[in-house]
Amino acid sequence: MKYKNLRNMLSPIDNLPPYVFGVKADGEVTADDLKNVLLPGLEALTAKYDEIYYLLVLDTKVENFTAGAWLQDAFAGIKHLTKWKKMAIVTDQKAVENFTDAFSYVTPGEAKGFALNELDAAITWVSLKS
Repeated sequence: MKYKNLRNMLSPIDNLPPYVFGVKADGEVTADDLKNVLLPGLEALTAKYDEIYYLLVLDTKVENFTAGAWLQDAFAGIKHLTKWKKMAIVTDQKAVENFTDAFSYVTPGEAKGFALNELDAAITWVSLKS
């Protein structure tokens, strides 16, 4: 899997189906990262497909998201609430993976957690249209 850049932040992931938006979180993730990467990616996806298939590779601890980043993340989720179809979260943080699986029961669409070594399975799962 190739990433557009390897700086510590939020980076778009290449080589996904055009209707899937994916990002890799590495190091500290700030509100600016979400404003400049996540939000425009979700906007473009919903404008073109009117639905969201989303892959997050969480290669950093959730503690590395600043408070502003969490606020922007919540804003993105609420703004596009009815557009979410599938969300795959890839992480070695078991608590995040379990939360993602449980989150699927209270949100529109499906959410599923995967371990980092299951990235290919996550891409396959999130790429299957529901």
